[in-house]
Amino acid sequence: MSSLADIFTPGGVLAAGIPGYRLRPQQLEMAERIAAAIDGNKVLVAEAGTGTGKTFAYLVPAMLSGGKVIVSTGTRNLQDQLFSKDIPTVKKALGAPVKVALLKGRANYVCHYHLRRAQDDGRFFSREDAANAARVARFAKQTRTGDKAECVNVPENSPVWPLVTSTRENCLGQDCPQHKECFVLAARREALAADLVVVNHHLFFADVMLRDEGTAELLPACNTVIFDEAHQLPETASLFFGDNVSTAQVLDLARDTRVEGLASARDCSDLPKVCGSVEKAAKDLRLTLPIEPARFSLSQLEARMGFTNGLAGLLRELDALAALLETQASRSEGLENCWRRAGELTAQLRRWQGGAEQGDGKAPDYVRWGETYTHVLQLNATPLYVASIMQKQMSGHPRAWIFTSATLAVQKDFSHYCGEMGLADADSAAWDSPFDYPRQAMLYAPLGLPEPNSLGYTEAVLEAAFPVVRASGGRAFFLCTSLRAMRRVHELLQERLERAGLELPLLLQGEGGKNELLERFRRLGNAILVGSQSFWEGVDVRGQALSLVIIDKLPFAPPDDPVLSARIERMKAEGRNAFMDYQLPRAVINVKQGAGRLIRDETDRGVLMICDPRLVGKHYGRHIWRSLPPMRRTRALDEVLAFFGEERRPSEVMAESKGN
Repeated sequence: MSSLADIFTPGGVLAAGIPGYRLRPQQLEMAERIAAAIDGNKVLVAEAGTGTGKTFAYLVPAMLSGGKVIVSTGTRNLQDQLFSKDIPTVKKALGAPVKVALLKGRANYVCHYHLRRAQDDGRFFSREDAANAARVARFAKQTRTGDKAECVNVPENSPVWPLVTSTRENCLGQDCPQHKECFVLAARREALAADLVVVNHHLFFADVMLRDEGTAELLPACNTVIFDEAHQLPETASLFFGDNVSTAQVLDLARDTRVEGLASARDCSDLPKVCGSVEKAAKDLRLTLPIEPARFSLSQLEARMGFTNGLAGLLRELDALAALLETQASRSEGLENCWRRAGELTAQLRRWQGGAEQGDGKAPDYVRWGETYTHVLQLNATPLYVASIMQKQMSGHPRAWIFTSATLAVQKDFSHYCGEMGLADADSAAWDSPFDYPRQAMLYAPLGLPEPNSLGYTEAVLEAAFPVVRASGGRAFFLCTSLRAMRRVHELLQERLERAGLELPLLLQGEGGKNELLERFRRLGNAILVGSQSFWEGVDVRGQALSLVIIDKLPFAPPDDPVLSARIERMKAEGRNAFMDYQLPRAVINVKQGAGRLIRDETDRGVLMICDPRLVGKHYGRHIWRSLPPMRRTRALDEVLAFFGEERRPSEVMAESKGN
């Protein structure tokens, strides 16, 4: 570890092995702090501004540590990038004999058993689905990993994937006739034998923390856990330390029972009928709530006409299915598995219905609520706080825990994050971005906008933003805090562009996959992308294609969100200020994420426009703008237009920078 300075210096192995590598003092300092934490089995919370190079700052000490390391990322995309690009680059430069493995959730691997069942059943929704199933079958014969990301000729959102992959519920485990060929087990064996394992947060909490799927041996053998994009962890931990059950699981059970019945109990004529009744009951329960996806508190659910009866009806049908399956379970492993699942689903639904004690018998520490998606209802019991659960999970075997992201602190203060995650004794450190923000970027807070909850606010935002969009020649992200505002902004922007005769490509979140939209945005070079939550973080557009980021409102979570309102009530009861202690720090971290889309490289230039008048008009606004990078700040439209005017005269910009 003592040779880190030699590795990161201009004449070191990274510079020699990686084209374009340059030393950043922040990166070396961060690497040294991480190395010390690994060495001492410490907890370190590290914020590193955009451009610090945090990935190399943790990978180098991780590879040199000599122990087993788990790296957990925010998304599967980041996981793939780490595994296929960043890790091989660092490993080659260091010449490190490190064995690396990639481990994803089981839904990412083709399942031989379910693939064969789907082909035997043959009831696909369309010819295209049947063709895709045949492609998956060919892929399964050729692939080493079974990872569906490698099966490029079948779309990621194809309806075939759920039919040819397994879930925790429908996996037959050791009873599976193709147990020895299982891609999931092969990936886990590789992970156990590796020195460095790349997972994502969902898998980490579902599999490793909760010992859900038989990987209990992965964490005890590990010396270091590194969470990248660690700002996402409080949300992910809440999800996994809670309990949830959905109508999708019920529909999957009915589908699997039907397929298993056709294969092993064709003479049981009642089985398809009972499956049909279960499916109808699950769909009827979903239809007691509005079609538009939304979140509902327990009292809102219980007040809905038909909800309570619908839930009772679903439980009755599931009981009937379980009773029938019990009589058929001995006929095949698949039918026995369906019988077990029917019992488990019934128990989960009853537990939710009765508000039975969760966790350590502390039911009041959990909030019951529901969330609807287009065709699915999910019922959740979420812990109000994850700190004590997290502490319990982290205790035991001594190891290093590294939490890193570009957005963890509020004005260099980590107390909110550490409090939320139960990291009472953690060391913390923050490194600013090496970018020259005063020269590269401007923060614009326009004058004269109405209060965000007033009628016509979105129209006023568009009026204020349009001259800036025009001056930048598109090349903009328009980030909205709600899907409704996003759709309205898109509609208004379309009208204004047509009226002004401006032919700027206009993209809307949802009109294609996220990666596909980003690719189009980069390729077009002058597009405007109107997006919501999906584009606030984890998006990297370098160069001139993105020179303007507009944020419509400060991203406070809606106070009627069931989990948030329960947490606010609890904090008030404890005599705490829920707004200052919880809602504001969360909003600061979200604004920092959105703002972080703008400057991704030392040659990038751009304007961050935050339309919400509370940024300047409310006393708490300063907590937000003081947490942002040190951009030039203005309230004058003329200065913004001049900024984009400068950009069109690169020779003058060069002269100005030499003068500084």
